[in-house]
Amino acid sequence: MKYKPILIVGGEPNSVFTELFFKTLKFKKFKSPIVLIYSKKMLIKQMKKLNFKKKIKILNQKNLHEQILDNKTINLINVNFNQKKAFMKISRKSNKFIEKSFKIAFDILKQKKINKFINGPISKKNFLNKKYLGITEYISDKFSNKSSCMLIYNKNLSVCPVTTHLPIKQVTKNINKKLIIQKINLIISFYKTKLGFNPKIAVLGLNPHCESISKFNEDDKIIKPIIKKLNKKFNISGPLSADTIFIKKIRKKYDVIIGMYHDQVLTPIKTIYEYDAINITLGLPFIRVSPDHGPNEKFLGKNFSNPLSLIQAIKFLDKN
Repeated sequence: MKYKPILIVGGEPNSVFTELFFKTLKFKKFKSPIVLIYSKKMLIKQMKKLNFKKKIKILNQKNLHEQILDNKTINLINVNFNQKKAFMKISRKSNKFIEKSFKIAFDILKQKKINKFINGPISKKNFLNKKYLGITEYISDKFSNKSSCMLIYNKNLSVCPVTTHLPIKQVTKNINKKLIIQKINLIISFYKTKLGFNPKIAVLGLNPHCESISKFNEDDKIIKPIIKKLNKKFNISGPLSADTIFIKKIRKKYDVIIGMYHDQVLTPIKTIYEYDAINITLGLPFIRVSPDHGPNEKFLGKNFSNPLSLIQAIKFLDKN
């Protein structure tokens, strides 16, 4: 097989994933065969609801690497799940289906026959049940991976939150030198090995204007010493003020902006690029990408959703 397959877990069945998947298959032809892990019964119901037609080819995961694959059909590893309607309210009824889908994917990835992985949107509230901060941490744990990094990637500018889905009140006590250096190293390694260049990195301060009335200023005590140490061998600047870094003439100086918490960097990147960004997990033994959005329950079955993030996710893996 010239191009390694891309493995996709559909995720929450009551999400906009299949709508985006169908639109993606209509919009773009990909060189890498796509293998979908999903429910055949739900796929047929949702194809009918969304007025999409394509033949389905059922695959056996045990001899997946021996099968001849292309994208003339939907290559499906079936996981049993069904409900009365094509789309219903998100609940925990789909948890076992999602868990089994991930288990099949992880078993395949551990065989190292496939190293390209995408997961569709998941309801963190229902599926993770507060056991993990997010899917990044869930997948990392399943591979006993102690260091990972969420990179929201766009070819012009990417961002990384040092802490991910933490409540704001918990951010400060979770910021430390070891964690920040870990993220920086993972980002530099990814850019060098996958993209072929050393990135220009900006590291944001935690406090407004990198100043604090508190006796302990995290920007002075934690972030500044890191930058001083690392900028001798890497192109890295900081701590920089978050309120001006995303101004066009400033942000274009950098390839990656690292923030201390989720909304500090994800709000501006989504405002600038909207759906034209993907979520890459760094530090795993394979390339894991997901579209940069959630299940979007309000748009279920309406055919209104924008497939650009899923298209970009598959395009990225199609050439890597």
